[in-house]
Amino acid sequence: MAPPRGIHKDISGRRLNRRALLAGGAAMGLLGATACSRVSSADSKDGGNLLSRLRSQGTVRLGIAGEIPFGYIDKNGDFTGEAPEIAKVIFKRLGVAHVQPVPTEFASLIPGLRSQQFDVVSAGMYINPDRCQQVIFSDPDYRVRDSFIVRKGNPKNLHKYEDFAKSGAKLASGSAYAQIGYAVNAGVKESDIMVLPDQLAGLLAVEQGRADAFAGTAVTVRNVIRQSGGRRVEATEPFQALLDGKPDIGAGGFAFRPEETKLRDAFNVELHKMKKSGELLRIVGPFGFTKAEMTDLTAKELCR
Repeated sequence: MAPPRGIHKDISGRRLNRRALLAGGAAMGLLGATACSRVSSADSKDGGNLLSRLRSQGTVRLGIAGEIPFGYIDKNGDFTGEAPEIAKVIFKRLGVAHVQPVPTEFASLIPGLRSQQFDVVSAGMYINPDRCQQVIFSDPDYRVRDSFIVRKGNPKNLHKYEDFAKSGAKLASGSAYAQIGYAVNAGVKESDIMVLPDQLAGLLAVEQGRADAFAGTAVTVRNVIRQSGGRRVEATEPFQALLDGKPDIGAGGFAFRPEETKLRDAFNVELHKMKKSGELLRIVGPFGFTKAEMTDLTAKELCR
């Protein structure tokens, strides 16, 4: 999911430590291997020619940032995540049979796309005006809200960031999560926020009583509670975080080079079909996404 202005978020911290650890040396080796097989998109007339080139070669290279649940290589060495699984389906329907992962750091995704290290960013990247100045986006495939991990029954009645400022309850969040910025914006002192490595550490802090709540995105929170089998904690209802009194919408999609509007538009056509039929939710459901994360927002709206 990315962060409010200048803050690196979690969606799962889109914002999950919202941007991510790589699979080390193997990833760097893959980057080196792909650098010499770049597909030129120099012909930008009439929306670019990358789609026809990809169809001819039969493979599209997807930039990922090693972040669960957005795009990552799992413990079995398989390439997966909500965005890659969507891409596998759509590109097959566009006549491109194979997808090839190109892992990199999140901050390198847009530079890597623009320098043709890969063809598409497939990392659940948040769509915001700053990024829209550098790349073009598909319409978003998800919209994420925030949630808290709290003790069973939510004894301190914590439902939004303002509740911490009023009650003095102890809030925890992840290192570089945008949720820290949201809390500070709501009146919580940054020095009072417990900063932890990730959402698992947050769950343990709440279970052990060292924190009253851990803030993350709803997808992050649900995933860690489910995976841990936590019996002493629960997730609060998702809510929309505010920044300077306005909703800070975390909605992510696929990024393309600015000249490749033909590819982006063809991708959008298939994405909209999947949304309408419910196929999109069936694909991303195993990664913790629910109907609440589905959205009809457009890239155009988010780019404003």
